[in-house]
Amino acid sequence: MRKLISGMQISLDGKVTGAEGFADWVDEWSDHYEVTPRVDACLLGAGMYPGYEQYWTAIRNAPDHPLPMTGKLPAPAEVDYARFTAQTPHYVLSSTLSHALWPHTRFLRTVADVAALKQEKGKDIYLVGGGKIVASLLDAGLVDELTLTIHPLLAGQGTSLFGKLESRRALALQGIRKLDSGLVSLTYTPG
Repeated sequence: MRKLISGMQISLDGKVTGAEGFADWVDEWSDHYEVTPRVDACLLGAGMYPGYEQYWTAIRNAPDHPLPMTGKLPAPAEVDYARFTAQTPHYVLSSTLSHALWPHTRFLRTVADVAALKQEKGKDIYLVGGGKIVASLLDAGLVDELTLTIHPLLAGQGTSLFGKLESRRALALQGIRKLDSGLVSLTYTPG
């Protein structure tokens, strides 16, 4: 069975977004989780997918120009990840979305569809986010690995990654890594 591997960037107080609805503390959205060699599909929620598609398409189309969303040049690792998105099938868990610009995007309607995807042959699946889908799939017992990149700040107001969990979950720590700029990466398996 394929594993469902989640990677999320959060503030020290567990927020995935700030008061304005986005994580303005994240300098680059490249893969801190080292999962791209292990996966051959990505899974996202409906709330995150449109912005994700727009962001990575902008980098693919103009890797040497500032991004319209941030005004910053994409980091080299972001350019690499944009190439990864161009060739990797993406799945969106949504009961409402039915259209995507990327031709390799498919829509899943239920948590049971995610469970069925895990049963298909292939490499592991990267659960990119957002917070609502991660919490929902943790509750459903479908997440096999959770890596949190923790930014050294307290966001205060914002959306908590674990605020929507319906039940208590034990996690077993599998690894700790210190990253650049004071970031820490913690990898867990749900118990």
